[in-house]
Amino acid sequence: MNKLFLRGFFFAATLSLVACGGFKAQRMDDKAIDDKSMEVTDEWVNGDTDIVVKGTLSQIEGHKKFQRLLAQRKGKPIKLFVGEIKNNTSEAYFPAHDVEEALLVAISDSEDFTLIDAKQREALLKEITYQNDGAVKPEDIKKIGRQSGADAILFGTVNMDPKRRDGKTVKEYAVNFRLTELESSEELVRTRTVVNKFSKQSGSGW
Repeated sequence: MNKLFLRGFFFAATLSLVACGGFKAQRMDDKAIDDKSMEVTDEWVNGDTDIVVKGTLSQIEGHKKFQRLLAQRKGKPIKLFVGEIKNNTSEAYFPAHDVEEALLVAISDSEDFTLIDAKQREALLKEITYQNDGAVKPEDIKKIGRQSGADAILFGTVNMDPKRRDGKTVKEYAVNFRLTELESSEELVRTRTVVNKFSKQSGSGW
């Protein structure tokens, strides 16, 4: 057999194998896709974001100091500035921005808050960072909140320290938020939501 024939034979065989393998896609609800995700990865997925967002809002809204501030405002929503979530994990591609966006959507749906708009959040974040670098006297830092109309600011961090042994891995993601009243500079609420993930690697791979 000549080379041209062999090439044609192997090409046809490859196409045949691909066709026999087939491909199928299907839509799934959030719970189903979360379960499937856990079969292929131990990285952060959308289901983890949902857990953190719901847990964080529940802790904030159920806190006594937060309820006291709401009572003082006599039903008026708290004007909230949300800062960036700082990624302290070893995972450079941890979706901190996605978690932040999901949190913003949930806060926007809450009757307890009014959000500062996105463009204003960016400008305020730079200003607040500048002020907290020591360039401004502590008693003047609150002025940024008064000018913007914000009553409180929310900052978050995410930490994760993986533990590995004999092909087994445990990841404990700890997502922490701090809600501070701007006028008094007093911390109102500190929340912590933990997502644990266990994975086991078989001898032939995942």
